[in-house]
Amino acid sequence: MAQALSGTASRMKIHEYQAKELLRSYGVPTPSGKVVDTARAAESAFESFGTGIAVVKAQVHAGGRGKGGGVKVVRSMEECGTEAYRILSSPLVTPQTGPEGVPVRKLLIEQATSIKHEYYVAVVLDRAVQMPVLMASTEGGVEIEEVAAHNPNAIKKTHIFDGRGLLPFQARKIAYALGLTGTLVDEAVKTLTGLVKLYLEKDCSLAEINPWVQTTDGHMIALDGKINFDDNALYRHKDLTSYRDTAEEDPAELKAQETGISFVKLDGNIGCLVNGAGLAMSTMDIIKFHGGDPANFLDVGGGANVDQVTTAFEIILADPAVKAVLVNIFGGIMKCDTIASAVIESFKRVDFRVPLIVRLEGTNVELGRKMLVESGLPITPASDLTDAAQKAVKAAG
Repeated sequence: MAQALSGTASRMKIHEYQAKELLRSYGVPTPSGKVVDTARAAESAFESFGTGIAVVKAQVHAGGRGKGGGVKVVRSMEECGTEAYRILSSPLVTPQTGPEGVPVRKLLIEQATSIKHEYYVAVVLDRAVQMPVLMASTEGGVEIEEVAAHNPNAIKKTHIFDGRGLLPFQARKIAYALGLTGTLVDEAVKTLTGLVKLYLEKDCSLAEINPWVQTTDGHMIALDGKINFDDNALYRHKDLTSYRDTAEEDPAELKAQETGISFVKLDGNIGCLVNGAGLAMSTMDIIKFHGGDPANFLDVGGGANVDQVTTAFEIILADPAVKAVLVNIFGGIMKCDTIASAVIESFKRVDFRVPLIVRLEGTNVELGRKMLVESGLPITPASDLTDAAQKAVKAAG
């Protein structure tokens, strides 16, 4: 659970067209395209290319757009307008959106590319060695997880040492491993170097080109791009804040950010309110160990007040899947009687319709537990984390 969550928390996503704008600024070639928000504007973009063929691409943060009908090749201005209207007029359902889908507000109309071969390339953090790693594969156009599952040897890797970026020999080694020759190697080296530089300079959590294609006329072009940023580093990159599209983000996560709470929604039915990221991870792990499923990661911080705890409960309880809530607090900086007082007051403010289990440990723990018992509220105390997890799993059914 902790490892799975580590790849999803604290990241800002951007749209494909924005990723390509950044890629171009780092010397990575991309197809010509125009961003539109109406069918008529899509037709005008198609006509301006003068090529007789283009691609209409929905701009949403969810993956799997092609499988959901959000990417279409069109061969006339009329067809372009028709497809643009269709995509903009109804929610886009992909493997990542759920059956309700997501609204499409913008489209990228792009000149079609004649493809000879597709590749995959990305830079991510290799958590095992705490270093960025450049990964590449000859199997482009598919999820890298699929390649890792059926043909792991197809993935070529080289680690990036801090302060040095991608060295020329590393870039050439990857290019040769992909089977590239001649001028294609030179173009590949330029793209790989630019991608790594972008990842490092902009504090990315992911910089991916998929597919990265070899065209029939002998060039390397980034046909699609995906870039995520580390939220914790955004203060260093004020220029990136304009890329944020809050309409694409989870309302609960936005509300949490405004309150200073770290929150990530998950698919379970046991809400978690914890102080400290490490303790939150452990809490989710022990819930899983005892047969339950956490509904969220939520770190309320070391100095939470009544308003923050109330907001945290509101966020958790807004999820209809939540059948029980587990509060796990270690009173260090925040004393147990303080958090007990906050829990009691917040419980009174919030419409609590599910069981609440509270485990307290640390400074003033006996006083905190006494306050919970004497409150007269339907709060279930737990003696330790195992007891808390077992009670939460049982309460959630």
